Formats: sequence, C-alpha cells, structure tokens
Amino acid sequence: ASATWVRWTFAPMLDISHDPRWGRVAESYGEDPRLVGWLGAAAVRGFQGESLSEPTSIAACAKHFVGYGLVAGGRDYEEADVGEVSLRNRALRPFRAAVEAGCATVMSAFNTIDTVPMTANVRLLREVLKEEWDFDGVVVSDWNAVAELLCHGVAGNRLRAAELALRAGVDVDMVSGCYRDTGAQALAIGAWPAAELDDAVRRVLTLKFRLGLFDAVPGDDAAVLRSHRKPPPNAGISAEKAAFGGGLREERAVPIPAEHLELAREAAAASFVLLENDGVLPLAPDKLRRVFVTGPFASATGEMFGTWTLDGRYEDVTPLGEALASRFADRVVEVDPGAFSDRTLLRARAADVIVACVGEHPDRSGEANSVTSLNLPTGQDDLLVALGRLGVPLVVVVFAGRPLVLDTAAAVANALLFAWHPGIEGGQALADVLLGVTGPRGRLPMTFPRNVGQIPTHYDRLPTGRPIPPSDDAARGRYQDSLTAPAYPFGFGLTYGDVRYGELELSSATIARGGATTASVTVTNHGSHACTETVQLYFRDPVAAISRPLRELLDFRQVELAAGASTDVEFEVRTDQFAYVDSTMRSRVDPGVFELTAGPDASRGTSATLMVTTPLS
Repeated sequence: ASATWVRWTFAPMLDISHDPRWGRVAESYGEDPRLVGWLGAAAVRGFQGESLSEPTSIAACAKHFVGYGLVAGGRDYEEADVGEVSLRNRALRPFRAAVEAGCATVMSAFNTIDTVPMTANVRLLREVLKEEWDFDGVVVSDWNAVAELLCHGVAGNRLRAAELALRAGVDVDMVSGCYRDTGAQALAIGAWPAAELDDAVRRVLTLKFRLGLFDAVPGDDAAVLRSHRKPPPNAGISAEKAAFGGGLREERAVPIPAEHLELAREAAAASFVLLENDGVLPLAPDKLRRVFVTGPFASATGEMFGTWTLDGRYEDVTPLGEALASRFADRVVEVDPGAFSDRTLLRARAADVIVACVGEHPDRSGEANSVTSLNLPTGQDDLLVALGRLGVPLVVVVFAGRPLVLDTAAAVANALLFAWHPGIEGGQALADVLLGVTGPRGRLPMTFPRNVGQIPTHYDRLPTGRPIPPSDDAARGRYQDSLTAPAYPFGFGLTYGDVRYGELELSSATIARGGATTASVTVTNHGSHACTETVQLYFRDPVAAISRPLRELLDFRQVELAAGASTDVEFEVRTDQFAYVDSTMRSRVDPGVFELTAGPDASRGTSATLMVTTPLS
C-alpha cells in the first residue's frame, strides 16, 4: 500500500462479534477479546513499523469504537444495548491493546451505546479513550456519521451535529461536511470551545508531521500525478465500493513480489479450518484416476477476495479446479461449476472423489449485508445431498465470510473444510492442503451455531443462576427442539494428525496475587501424519465481584508434531491475566480458586486448580 502512496488505512477492525448474521463479521477477528486484541496489536505494529516516518509505514486505524459488533439482531447500524462494565471486559479490551501498541488513529462507530450515538459519546470517546487511556492520536468519524446524528434524533441541524461530535472528541469528520460547513459559525457562537478545536487540529497536524506529509514527495510531479489517476469504471465491484476506490490507479505501478505471493499462500493455508474428516483427506494422487471438482466456487477467481477488496485483479487468481489439475499430471481433473445439475450428477458418478466448492459470494457478506438465514445459499444444500447419494467420496469446501449452519454439509460429506474467502493465493493454498503438502491448522475465531435460533452463541457466556452441566446438554439444554451446545465451538479445528492431551500440571498450585506459575501439558500425535497443533489454555474465575464467563482464553501455543511424537507445552500463568473490571470500573484480581484448562478448543480439555492468595503485608 505504501508503494502506491497510501499513508493511512482503516484497519484493524476490532469489533467483538457475537452474531454471524451481521455481515461485518467477515472483517473481524472474532468473538474473543484477548484474541482480537493480540491480532489487532500485531496488525498495528505491522502497518506502522518502527516509525510512521518510514516510507513503508502507514497509519493504522482501530475501528469501530465501540460495540458495533453487538448490534441488535445482527442488523447493520442498529443499536447496541450493553453497559459499560460489559464493554470494558469485552468490547473495549481490544482497543486498549491497539492503543498500547501505538495505534495512530481510532474510528468512532455508527451505532448507539445505551441510547447514545458513538459519534456524540463524550463518556467513551473523550473521557475513556482520550483522557483515561491517554490516547494522543486522531479520532475520525465513520463515513457520514456526524451528519447521521440528525437521523439518530440527537441533533436538529448540521451545526448541532458538528458541535456534539467535536465536543465528544471526534477530530475528523469523514465525508459529511458538517465541520467544514458549520465550523466557523460553531466557533463564533461558542458551540465549539476553542480549546477543543485546538486539540483536534493539533492531533491532525501531529499525525501529518509524523507521516512526513509535509516533506518533499520523491519523484517528479508528473509521475505523482500519473500514479493517482482515477481508473475506468470497474464492473466487478459495486458502485458504492467503486466510489471508495476513486483514487486507485489505472495500472499497478509495483508488481506483486514473489515473496508476497508466497506469504499470501502460506497465510491462506494456515487459515483453513478442517471441520470433519473420516480419513478421505489428504487426497492421495497416486490412488486417484479421476477427480471431479464442482460447485459455484469450482472456477472462482475474484470471488476469493472477499468483502471490501477494491483493487484485486481477477486474472491474478488461480481457481481451485485449475490448481488441482496442475498437480495430477496424466490423471484427469474435471471442473464443472454445476450449472446443469443433471449433467453434473452424471459426470460426478464416474469420479474417484468429488470436491464440491460451495459457499456465499463476497457480496453476501461485509457491510450492509446482514442475513436472517445462515444456511448455504439457495440450492447448494440440495446439490450436496444429491452428490452424497452417489456413493463417491465427497469433500466439501465452504467459502464464506461468516460462520454458517452446515448441518446438511456435515451429514453428507466425508470431509468438510471451511476456507473463508482466502485471497489471491487461495486456490493454490487449498490444493496444498487437500493433497497434504500442507496440513490444515486453522482454528475457529467464532462459534459456529447449530441453527439461527441459538444466536447469539459465544463460548465465554455467563453461567446464569441455573447453569447447564456440560454432560447434561444432550439431555436437557435450554431448548425443547435443539441442543444448547454449538455445532463447532470457538477454537475448533481438526488436523491430519491425532493429538491427545495428557494431564495439566502446575509448577505451583498456590501463588500470591502478583505472582506466577507454569502450566504444562504433554501433547502426543498418535496419527500417521505430521501436524500443527494449536494448544489452547483457558481459565475460569468461579467466584468474583461480578458474574464471570464460564471460560476465557488465557493463551495459546502452536507446536509441530511428527507422527508418533510428543512434546511438552508450557505456559506462564500470571495473576494479572485474571484481571477484570468490576461494577465500580476498577480493575481487580480476586484471591481464591481459579480453574485452568488446556485443550484443542473451548469445549474440552484437561484441567487443574490454582489457588491465588493475598500477599502478606
């Protein structure tokens, strides 16, 4: 991006996402505050580097501050009904991590929090973000959000909207023009206090100086002008997205380096989550004479990019069918997108294995793309059922931007692989994983529900006054017509290995508050394939000043395990990792018993008990 003169990006997106009906979960890092914070802070460091003045650095923007991922009904732009204690223990934590990582800018959200629009939220923007956290960067509104204070019903005109937003701490009015059109009048009549205006201007100018925007631009003026010419209309993206991309160039000035493509391929392969496998994967090319690749994504190119991709080129993508064909030499790989179901089924019957590529088009996820059904799009389940009846081994690959309800796919498939929208090298990466060149190692960052009626369902829910013992879920649960347990829990993902966990052991089972212990567990691969195992450590604080989640992610480690190999995995456990915010907005760690669990996902594992005591004075 920096090579094309971009100096500011609206990422990372740090919304805690509990409802997959909300399309913007495709942009998020999932449902867990710690995981979102770790990944968000890493993104900030990656964008900004050692210094924003470096030519390869761009300013990051943590968005959307705050609670946007908790909108009612999964409906974009809706209200979020949540109190500050819950915000601080969940939705605010990733933003705090981004601020501590040095994030240059923060974007205020569209939604209301407890009836107050975030663009006018003095408490959260000015008092918490700027004053309590000492954030000295720039706060920018979301697209047109200042003017939308009129729609929220808290401002009667654009002058009042500008007043509310600046007083709340919004330094930059994105697009609406309220600051530009009414700022002079607001300052003249005292609606804008001079000190608050000065603060906003100082923050914006400071960021520009840090980015070196007042320094001489390298290269001749003509070259700079050529690099910023607007492209011709792009039929591959919507008019709205084309408007956002109005500054993109006609042609790429910098070819994609080979090492970047290699990293994209590695990242895509690492993201795939294997949900089901009866042993059909990995495919063995020497035992297959005919592979049949079908479904709407069999020949997909640009559809691999996902939502909010403005300048990806379809011709740079190798479709999965083509990528597989290149690996089979004289054996036949037939690709049929399945436009005519009778022809598709006839040809599929002759195959040794079927790879069905289904899922949702990128235009079905992302901003303003909420849904009420999480099933595969119309007709795709029917296709899978028909293919499953043929008696041919069936591998189902799902492309999507959100968790889906995959009960039909799971019932008929011999293997089920969730591929998200994996990007420019997605086809090649999928071929690597399907053939076992690279093993699957992705884990779910969000819970996958059994049905829409379970939503919101997230692993770190509260125990309630009448908890459900995990062993009783199949018998009782909370529903008459469904289990309470999800289809696939947070952190879930299979490998081509068979990893089993030993007992969780603590170097000390009692530590003083402020101290630390070491938790260790032995993991053994009993399978015949090497694998990468993601060992996850969770904790529970069963007695606290407020009701605490049934389980919270504490840390994780990734380890490589050869077939038959074992390794000891260690975690440092510090009492400050148990901290939470109580009803007085105070961070605290209570003495008492904590339950630690190490396992392959949030639903299972091996446990140990840790006692935290109060230090002697």
